Amino acid sequence: MMKIWNEAGFVTDDPWLVETEETKAGSNEKVLLSLDDFLERVAETAETGLGVLIQPADDIRRLEGHLDRLALVALAFPAFSDGRSFSHAALLRSRLGYAGEVRAVGDVLIDQIPHMLRCGIDSFAVTNATALKRLAERRLPGIDVHYQPAAQPSVAAGSYSWRRLARPAV
Repeated sequence: MMKIWNEAGFVTDDPWLVETEETKAGSNEKVLLSLDDFLERVAETAETGLGVLIQPADDIRRLEGHLDRLALVALAFPAFSDGRSFSHAALLRSRLGYAGEVRAVGDVLIDQIPHMLRCGIDSFAVTNATALKRLAERRLPGIDVHYQPAAQPSVAAGSYSWRRLARPAV
């Protein structure tokens, strides 16, 4: 069972859907388009409020110039060991300046969520039973001090210029 989670808690009325052969969108659901389908659609219409599903091998820079048409960018995490979508999230936030919702979909594990938040991902399609349980209990793991900057704002630790404090836990 998949649930959508963000820092405010579980979302009950999320309209976004990845269509498959088995799953088709209903009348009050919105489809996440592949990158190629999204680019084709924006070339043909002036439609806004669209959603796109970015695969790890996709070039996220192809969205440049079209970000104002997007309500949601979903980043695929097909396996816990594939970290390319972390880079996609950081590029969306820091270089492309995307301010809309960025969602992680696929193999989202509880240990990765704090790192995903730091990269700029703000919602998660979670299926992992352990992750769902820990999120329901509001128990996120984390590291209090980190060295590298992130898309998510942090606070200077005060002692060394390169040290930063993590945001308070949810």
